[in-house]
Amino acid sequence: MKIQSLKEAHLLAVETLKQLIQTQSFSTEEAMASEIIVEVLSRYGYQPHRKGNNVFACSNDFQAGRSTLMLNSHLDTVKPSKGWNTNPLEPVLHDGKLIGLGSNDAGASLVSLLAVFIWSEQFQLSYNRVFVASAEEEISGAGGIEWVIPVLGKIDAGIVGEPTQMQMAVAEKGLMVLDCTVHGQAGHAARNQGVNAIKLAIKEIEWFHSFKFSESSSLLGGVKMTVTQIQAGTQHNVIPDTCEFVVDVRTNEKYSNQQVLNTIKEQVACDVKARSLRMNSSAIDRNHPLVRAAEKLGIVCFGSPTTSDQAVIQTFPTVKMGPGDSTRSHTANEFIYLHEIESGIGIYAELMQALKV
Repeated sequence: MKIQSLKEAHLLAVETLKQLIQTQSFSTEEAMASEIIVEVLSRYGYQPHRKGNNVFACSNDFQAGRSTLMLNSHLDTVKPSKGWNTNPLEPVLHDGKLIGLGSNDAGASLVSLLAVFIWSEQFQLSYNRVFVASAEEEISGAGGIEWVIPVLGKIDAGIVGEPTQMQMAVAEKGLMVLDCTVHGQAGHAARNQGVNAIKLAIKEIEWFHSFKFSESSSLLGGVKMTVTQIQAGTQHNVIPDTCEFVVDVRTNEKYSNQQVLNTIKEQVACDVKARSLRMNSSAIDRNHPLVRAAEKLGIVCFGSPTTSDQAVIQTFPTVKMGPGDSTRSHTANEFIYLHEIESGIGIYAELMQALKV
C-alpha cells in the first residue's frame, strides 16, 4: 500500500487518531496504543520494531551513508481531568473538531508525522527518515525516547511533534524541580523559645523570586524560578523547626541545570536537592538546514517555555512543531480540528521536501 496524496494521508491520520483515543494509553500503559502503530506501519510495508512500549521504523528507501531525520511524537496521555462532557476515551466529531483524550497532546502530531512518514516515500528525498512513537513523555520517564535513541543508529536531526500551531520551536526551556528545606528550632508558641523555620524560609523564598541570572536569551528570556509549594508546622502552638518548599525552575539555553543548581546552592542558606538534572534546555543553530527550510516556507520560529522530549534528546539537534494548540493540552474536552491535522501534514510535507541535508 502507498499514500499518494494529502487527502489519503489525512484520512489515515484521522482514522488512526480515533483508534488511539479509544485506547487507554496513560504513561507506562501504552502497550495497546503501540500495537495500533505497529499494525499501521506493517500494513504499509514497514518492519516496525518495539522497545518496551516504543515503536520505530526506518523509511523503505533507507540507504547507508545518508543523513537521517527522525520524526517523533509520543503515545502516552495524562489521565483525564474533571469536567469532561463526553467520555474521554470515546472519539466525538462535532463542528469539525475531534474531541477525545490525547487528541491535541500529542495524538494529532503523532498521526500527522506517521502519515507524512509513509507519504514521504513518494517524495524522492535525499535523506533517510526514522519514525518513532515514544512512551512516557508525560512523566519524563526513562522508558521513553531517551531509551530508544541508542538503538536507532546515527540520527542527524529530529522533529518532535507537539501542539505548536505548526510554528517551529527552535529553543525550549529546561525544567528542574528543587526540594528545599529550612531548619529552625522547635519551641512553645506562647514563649520566646525556638527559631521559627517559616520566618527563615521567607528570606529564602524571596531570594528565589528576586534573583536574576545574568545570561538572558533572545528566544527564551531569563531563567525563571517560582516557589509553588510550601509545608511547615505540626500544630498551632509549636514553633516549626523545619519548613519545606518546592521551586519550579525553568532554565534557558545559556545554562545547564547543573550550573543553575550550583549557583543556587552558593546563594541560599537552606538545603537544596534537585529531583533530576535530566531536563535541560535545548536550542538549535539558527543556520541549521531545518531552520533555514522553515524560514524559506514562512514558518514562524519561536522559543518555547514548556518542556517536551527535546529535553532528553542531547545527541542531535531537534525542533518542536505540530498541529494543535498547547493551551488545550491536559484540559477537559480536549480537541483537535480536523483541518489542523490536514494542514499539519501538508506543512510537514513541504518542510521535508524543502530540507537539504
